[in-house]
Amino acid sequence: MNAPSRRFITTAEALKEDFKGRTNYWLCRPEITDAKDLQLCRAVLPAGEGHPFHTHPELEEIIYVLEGVVEQWVETERRMLQAGEVAHIPAGIVHATFNPTTADAVILAILSPAKADGPFLVDVSGEEPWRSLRPKS
Repeated sequence: MNAPSRRFITTAEALKEDFKGRTNYWLCRPEITDAKDLQLCRAVLPAGEGHPFHTHPELEEIIYVLEGVVEQWVETERRMLQAGEVAHIPAGIVHATFNPTTADAVILAILSPAKADGPFLVDVSGEEPWRSLRPKS
């Protein structure tokens, strides 16, 4: 008999990833569920931390703010997003998310598809114009 598919995932069952000043809780991806077209990550961004400029060459993404305020970049456009607001990032587009406040921010990152042939993420934060776009704190 086949093992039952994973339809319900608790925070305790999430893949916890401490990564560059933030904690990611992967709640949906191929290692956890049978999802083929979706990934879902709940990320906690501590005060002053963030996710520097990068791209997902093959993945489309939505950033949804659950708590706090984030400084969201999509290419060279910058917006301050509050709880309930969204940024859409097409595949291959450079973006970054920072928490410029003194309190934690919590976001959901929703990516599609669940798998890619190439790299999941390409860091471009050391390249121009991204390196000089945002003043260092």
